[in-house]
Amino acid sequence: MRPLLEVRDLSLRLPARAERPILDGVSLHVDPGEMVGLVGESGSGKSVTARIVLGLVPDGSQVEGSVRVGDREVVGASRAEILQLRRSEVSMIFQDPRAGINPIRRVGDFLTESLRLNRKWTAARARAHAVELLRAVGLDDAERHLRQYPHELSGGMLQRVMIAGALTVEPKLLLCDEPTTALDVTTQAEILHILKKLQAEREMGLLFITHDLDLAAAVCDRVYVMYAGQIVESAPAVKLFGAPAHPYTAGLLASTPDLSGGHRRLVPIKGAPLSLLEKPSGCSFTSRCAYALEGVCDAEVPPLVDGGDGGDGGDGNGGHAVRCLRSAELGPQLATLGTRDGSAR
Repeated sequence: MRPLLEVRDLSLRLPARAERPILDGVSLHVDPGEMVGLVGESGSGKSVTARIVLGLVPDGSQVEGSVRVGDREVVGASRAEILQLRRSEVSMIFQDPRAGINPIRRVGDFLTESLRLNRKWTAARARAHAVELLRAVGLDDAERHLRQYPHELSGGMLQRVMIAGALTVEPKLLLCDEPTTALDVTTQAEILHILKKLQAEREMGLLFITHDLDLAAAVCDRVYVMYAGQIVESAPAVKLFGAPAHPYTAGLLASTPDLSGGHRRLVPIKGAPLSLLEKPSGCSFTSRCAYALEGVCDAEVPPLVDGGDGGDGGDGNGGHAVRCLRSAELGPQLATLGTRDGSAR
């Protein structure tokens, strides 16, 4: 089965002076009907990866590698090819719904404009379809909402509108860039339920970007962990959550509050993420890693390798891949630190 999205060795450098690329050899894939998580701290390269899929690349930047959506190659594609891709195969839900919709136009205008321009639908047909989409995302009083302005809707309602807008092109692939970050827990759960329901009904592939590893483990089939523009670990969600193999992944889990009723102490990751002006000679996580060995971890750049459970060693295709020179010997310690059953060091 051919992936809906296949990213291979993707690198991105900005035209401005920087010591390291924003993306450095990123590989991942999303299959039809699959929800894949992409997690990491702010600045790790998650959103940039998703934007490149839509052809949203900063002017003058250097892009290398391959991004394929179905049979289409995105890197190097013409503007006309990119526009056709956005009109028919890929949509994106951005993090802040209020920044993604014109505040002086009605919701109905936002939802019907692309249908009328791209599909040449009549106003009546486009409006009827917009009503169907709003009902599909849980807004039952759809006719009234079409007449409203964005400021008249709550954050959760407006995010539902943005999901409906993304669905106007009937995408095969949906990119979700932290779509629940600004919402309360109850609304977050409702939005996630809607996304899962729509994915199942439409057999979409879904790339779910978040900084919350717990959330990704709960809703995704597989998870990729990014740090400093690289994939440092990838695995099926259950395995990643239960047995993290990279110190960064374990650190993310250990620094997240446990809502199951336990009393586990939080263990923060020391230091700060790398800036673009920093380029370590070895592993990019060395300066923040409690397990780094001087003369080893700071001298050799670790490759992303298969953990021996059926992955392909490139992007963890169904298996467990990790970018750490000490992952085999650190496995038991990291599991104790990162999993919910363990205790803090």
